[in-house]
Amino acid sequence: MDASLHPATVAQLRIPPRALEGCLYAYLWRDLSAAAAQGERLTDAQCQSWFPATPLCGLSWALSGRVREIGPDGEPLDWLPAGVMGGPRSGPRRFQSTPDGRAFMVAIRPEALQAMTGLDITALKDRMVPLSLIDDPAWHALDAAMQAAGDEPTARRTLEDFLLPRWRAVREAVLADDPPPRGYAGWMQHLALRAIAAGHGRSVRQAERRIKQWSGQSLRALRLVSRAEAAFQDVRRLDEDEGAVIWSALAQDHGYADQAHLCRETRRLSGFSPEELRRRVAEDEAFWAYRVWV
Repeated sequence: MDASLHPATVAQLRIPPRALEGCLYAYLWRDLSAAAAQGERLTDAQCQSWFPATPLCGLSWALSGRVREIGPDGEPLDWLPAGVMGGPRSGPRRFQSTPDGRAFMVAIRPEALQAMTGLDITALKDRMVPLSLIDDPAWHALDAAMQAAGDEPTARRTLEDFLLPRWRAVREAVLADDPPPRGYAGWMQHLALRAIAAGHGRSVRQAERRIKQWSGQSLRALRLVSRAEAAFQDVRRLDEDEGAVIWSALAQDHGYADQAHLCRETRRLSGFSPEELRRRVAEDEAFWAYRVWV
């Protein structure tokens, strides 16, 4: 298989420190350079990365190599800047790195990014932009420092040192109480409760407008991706336990109308049918992000 799993690649997920709970969701580290250092050649397909739709924003830095997006028609687009920022995604995206690629990625909650930067998250939806879009010299300096970081621990410390004072300055306004639990469902409920509390006595429609302002997406869109995440986690648990996945039962357990409804939603969010996605996550190097996310 052209994109089969390769033993020399590195894919890691790390949970940010408690001081940044409610702000950062996860760190992702991808390193292809070890294979190149061992004289092993990765195929173009093995240098790719598939990501599903997500309600989170992202910050990403290429510490070595270059990255470009692969368009829906399979054609490669222009090379991206070394440091980029992405908004919530309504559908799947595919990227390709050079074989020497090493990338540090951060999943950040959109309302936290908005509070610290003043950005319009709705305008960022489905876009990848340079960090220079943030009109603040301090963020530009962070971009340069992250690109100069030699490894994942240095990049992580550099980012945390930068974000901690900025997050402390806005944390109470964003959270008002304890951070939401991990998982899209808990975060979505936290946003809904905050929106209701912020507009006591006002309409449900106004609360939904506030949710879209903070997250860049409608409450309905958040519910759909939350349900899909829960279903995917159940599939991964069954795979780890060598259990059989009965798609009709899974659809019923997670509130889909039927198995066909589950298939349509999975294809819209990931680009693949549930069974094809399950196979690719197990066998395809490019689906590393799915493997480490759960």
